[in-house]
Amino acid sequence: MASFGHMVIRGVFATAEHLAPNLAGRAAFRLFSRTPDPGRLPQREKRRLAEAREWLAEARHHRLTTRYGVVVAHEFRPVGRPKPWPTALVLHGWRSRTEHMRQIVDGLVRAGHRVVALDLPGHGGSPGRRLHMANAVAAVATAAEWFGPLALIVGHSFGGAVAVNAAVGSIRGIKPVRVGRLVLIAAPSSMPAIFTSFGGFLGLGPRTQTALADAVERLAGNPLETFVGARQLAELPIPTLVVHAPDDRQVAAANAEAFAAAGPHVRLSWAPGQGHRRIIADPQVVGEIVRFAAPGPRLTAVS
Repeated sequence: MASFGHMVIRGVFATAEHLAPNLAGRAAFRLFSRTPDPGRLPQREKRRLAEAREWLAEARHHRLTTRYGVVVAHEFRPVGRPKPWPTALVLHGWRSRTEHMRQIVDGLVRAGHRVVALDLPGHGGSPGRRLHMANAVAAVATAAEWFGPLALIVGHSFGGAVAVNAAVGSIRGIKPVRVGRLVLIAAPSSMPAIFTSFGGFLGLGPRTQTALADAVERLAGNPLETFVGARQLAELPIPTLVVHAPDDRQVAAANAEAFAAAGPHVRLSWAPGQGHRRIIADPQVVGEIVRFAAPGPRLTAVS
């Protein structure tokens, strides 16, 4: 059953559809981009962060300035490995942060990578209360300027979509990020589909839905329909590993299949039973990513 607050919001947007659809579209985009209040973490999350505090303290911490503000990057260096180290950039998903990517970071560091884990805007140590494709891609581009060249970008969930868009240069005024390989974990392919689903959740009418898409285009410099990762990846011949759980309830497995259809440079690896969040801590998945990141032929899929 919908909450009272949800019903009120739907009622407001239903009225605005007739009176001020452009204003409603802009308001819907701001609502879509709003990040969680960092001061209202559930107890389970607080315990998880406390457990990772010493681990995160071992990193070198950097504050990077982008056109949208400041983001925090955590740099982990391998011990006892001669330079030069290949650099991997790790991106978390929505409502996540670097601490949640710990197993992947550790796996890559043990394999000899320098890992830069980025807290996307409004998440982890990065300030702000808005996250969208434009400020996320700007953060990746700035990190690439500071720490590149990048051998690898690993992105989970929304972070995977950001990785693709950064590599193709989908945001006006931001050059494509050069990277050797991509890993997309439980990543959505179609941003238009996400906005359509979001519009349905809010009960947006057709004029407001169009205004929402217009708000995206004004910010990003490209129409919303261009943000389809599978099509973008088809034009980007970078070796790519796509890892997805068939039982993922947040990002349907069809997204992974769409990515895999982009071309022979994309390998799909299934991780049954790992859902949307457990997948980033699964030892088999971490091992698959580490092997894919190493020089030489890519390996077979996770069974």
